[in-house]
Amino acid sequence: MLGTLLAMSRRSLLACLGLCFVIGTGLFWSPPTQSQVSHLAMGTGGAVASVDARATQIGVDVLRAGGNAVDAAIAAAAALGVVEPFSCGIGGGGFMLIYQPELDTVIALDGREEAPAVVMPDLFRDPDSPTGEPLPYFPNRISSGLAVGVPGTPLNWVTALERYGSKSLAELLQPAIALAEEGFTVDETFANQIARNQARFAAFSSTQALYLPEGKPPVVGARFRNPDLAKTYRILVERGVNAFYRGEIGAAIVQTVQHPPVVARPSFKIWPGGMSLADLDRYEIRVRPALESAYRGHHLYGMGLPSSGGVTVAQTLDLLEAYDLSEMERGQALHRLIEAERLAYADRNAYLGDPEYVDAPVAGLLNQDYIVHRRQALPSKAPDNETAYRAAAGNPLPYHQDPSPSLTAPPTLLSSIDGEGLSTTHLTVVDGNGMVVSYTLTLETTGGSGIVTPGYGFILNNELTDFNLENPHPNAPEPGKRPRSSMAPTIAFTPDGGLVAFGSPGGSTIITTVVGIAVNVIDFGLDLEAAIAAPRLSQRNSGVTWVDQGFEQTELGRQLSAQGHQLRPIPEMGAVTGVLINPDGRLTVAAEPVRRGGGSAMTLN
Repeated sequence: MLGTLLAMSRRSLLACLGLCFVIGTGLFWSPPTQSQVSHLAMGTGGAVASVDARATQIGVDVLRAGGNAVDAAIAAAAALGVVEPFSCGIGGGGFMLIYQPELDTVIALDGREEAPAVVMPDLFRDPDSPTGEPLPYFPNRISSGLAVGVPGTPLNWVTALERYGSKSLAELLQPAIALAEEGFTVDETFANQIARNQARFAAFSSTQALYLPEGKPPVVGARFRNPDLAKTYRILVERGVNAFYRGEIGAAIVQTVQHPPVVARPSFKIWPGGMSLADLDRYEIRVRPALESAYRGHHLYGMGLPSSGGVTVAQTLDLLEAYDLSEMERGQALHRLIEAERLAYADRNAYLGDPEYVDAPVAGLLNQDYIVHRRQALPSKAPDNETAYRAAAGNPLPYHQDPSPSLTAPPTLLSSIDGEGLSTTHLTVVDGNGMVVSYTLTLETTGGSGIVTPGYGFILNNELTDFNLENPHPNAPEPGKRPRSSMAPTIAFTPDGGLVAFGSPGGSTIITTVVGIAVNVIDFGLDLEAAIAAPRLSQRNSGVTWVDQGFEQTELGRQLSAQGHQLRPIPEMGAVTGVLINPDGRLTVAAEPVRRGGGSAMTLN
């Protein structure tokens, strides 16, 4: 429970927001005009930001029709399943943070995908290999029935609506049904994502039929329709979510996982999985407390385990708090950031996993005495031979009070690099009453498993590739276990009584992107738009630090290289959306201006 002053400042903020939306009699969707498509908006009454203008418009229309932030987030997410089907959809999962202003609380919904009961630690070992070598990550591991976890997204929507929403799923799916049936114009991002996955998609007859008509991707400007997905959404409208977890759709998922719809001569070997109807039937959404932390007077809420996002973001910021980054020379401040990320990732890899399977020492990792001790390992300059350098995990166990510890000494693990895909999507919503939703949802790799469920129009996830191959390991595959994630939806309360909510896609770079946004805003004084647009860097305890937007060629990039940091450019990291509620109730909502084709931000007024 937060202090009285914080609660009072929030109530004042919510009073400023007011009920600025128009109450309607039903939901509707009006396609955004070109003049409405913007990555930045300022106004009042409510706001939505996503990677796609069509989804953002649907969310705003729900708010205008009297829906709350949860309603709008789910309607927008359903639309993203149509227009961004390679990043999210009902074949995947995600994590949702919800701020309830009337209770002054933040709740976390865990809709992470789950391993079927047949899954064992040798899940991805090649049975034909005499030495038990793992299947190649690409394409065999990611494009297989083995990689598919039990999807959580449909039940996440229903759970959120039953607990916190004001409209029915049937109402909220109507705009997405219309979008799938009537179609939308193919843009460059949509066409390029199919082209980059063409070899995988061509291996499955159902995927080929939907996304590779006449053997090639649809052209930019073409009309794309997905009547099978519209049918699937209608089944959910008419029969409820049980049709997915206990009925017709679930049976189709199990058939697809156990017998992937492989073409006659695929270009690679495809392995079936063992998911059953019982796995779907036993799936549950976990309603968890949000993970709380603080940084320079800001009170942050993040996602706890099985996502490592909230823990690792909090630990990284804790390590940085002793340094006045705003007063440091910028190259030196970024050096501190890189090395704090490296140490936090070393601890993440060693200790974090599904809390129902792993006794993770989260309290020890975030204990301030441990942070002081761990900070001593931060080097004043880049490590010698950084290309080969990996930081060792620390030992939080003496700082973690546990009456029945499962660990008495730090584990000895290889410092493996995560194979998390850089896809996923994030949307941010606030309504006129001050309810806020920060929601990250995913299929894992761009295009997920690459397998469209025949006749139902949605791609199945390949989320089980987020498990580590090492065993023992806190993130090793086990029956019913949820693979560790990096998703980090965030809601933060500012010292002046404002609120900022944000998040990003990007696999294991999500954590560093969220840390970077926080540092840009809190330490470097950037506004939300500039913080999102700025180049990113990502150190995940590897030999190189990833950067984007040509950062390695800037003066700051050259300074870091001169210090010994190995900077490796990648095309892009993340596609952030965020909203700032100012203390007077004014809203600033922002999305990526360029990455992934640019996003969309809208306010009600």
